[in-house]
Amino acid sequence: MLKVEHLKKTFGSNTAVNDISFTLEDGQITGFIGPNGAGKTTTIEMMTGILKPDQGSVNICGYDLFNDPLAAKSCFGYVSDTPDMFLRLTGIEFLNFIGDIFKVPAKDRTDIIERYAPRLGIYEHLNDTIINFSHGMRQKIIILSALIHSPKVLILDEPLVGLDPSSSFELKNIMKEFAANGCCVFFSTHILEIAQKLCDRILIIRDGSIIYDGDCDRLINLHPDCDSLEKIYLKLMEN
Repeated sequence: MLKVEHLKKTFGSNTAVNDISFTLEDGQITGFIGPNGAGKTTTIEMMTGILKPDQGSVNICGYDLFNDPLAAKSCFGYVSDTPDMFLRLTGIEFLNFIGDIFKVPAKDRTDIIERYAPRLGIYEHLNDTIINFSHGMRQKIIILSALIHSPKVLILDEPLVGLDPSSSFELKNIMKEFAANGCCVFFSTHILEIAQKLCDRILIIRDGSIIYDGDCDRLINLHPDCDSLEKIYLKLMEN
């Protein structure tokens, strides 16, 4: 479970996130959608402890992110919107580095790598240096690193960008599997068709404020003139 209460973040005179609150339940996939500059990445960076909010709190699996950060961060796996990190390491060196941080036993991390690396199409490239990876391959190694400690919460910022169709399909299945096992999955995306098909719940943010929080069917029922999330989204952004 992940609980966000009254998060706010300003940059100078610009309010990027304006007093938002929501609770993510175990066993759910929640899609986080909104236009560029709406506050999605800022929200996610506060949820993961990268940014400190001006006000508000984040509780992950019963741990306060800002008062007990190590315990809270041990509960989630995070995929940022920029996969360009630790470029001088090989893929396996990076995964072992992340495994060491989370104190994952060698056998457990090997099991995770053996389970997910072939599905993501990266297994044969684990001994290559990350700087030589394409954007999509870097995205895959970051996704795999987020799974290495079998987290209870997955927080993913545009995780499908750059993935080939096969890997995108597998990642969506992995997200479903995590939710089916009682985990909480939260991801931002601009691909509204995927959000509609994949998510149990949708959060729509605009100008730093949450303008909708609920399931897709309810949202479509509220807009009978629209037959898809994409059409509803475009309608909401016009108003």
